[in-house]
Amino acid sequence: MESTRQKKVGRLVQKELAEIFRIETRNMFRGNMITPTVVRMSPDLMLAKVYLSIFPSEKQDEVIETVNSTSGEIRYYLGKKIGKQVKSIPELAFFIDDSLDYAERIDNLLNS
Repeated sequence: MESTRQKKVGRLVQKELAEIFRIETRNMFRGNMITPTVVRMSPDLMLAKVYLSIFPSEKQDEVIETVNSTSGEIRYYLGKKIGKQVKSIPELAFFIDDSLDYAERIDNLLNS
């Protein structure tokens, strides 16, 4: 169970990462829309597990590779935005959020 502090910092990180993916890193991920859907913080607030929804979904694997390889730069941008609000900037671990694909697959099975 996440504490209130973990939830607050998670929401802050999610909001700022959405802005970073929209503006700062636009040229890194040409033609791909990346949205952080869930951020789970470790109890010590030093690790953020970020689940990303990537559109178009055909390029998910190569985009998540690119995101992971540039996580240091993304963390730098995050630090510039939330550095005054948190004690330390968390390490970022990115994962693919495939819950929408899973829901679509279930819906197709039910409609068949």
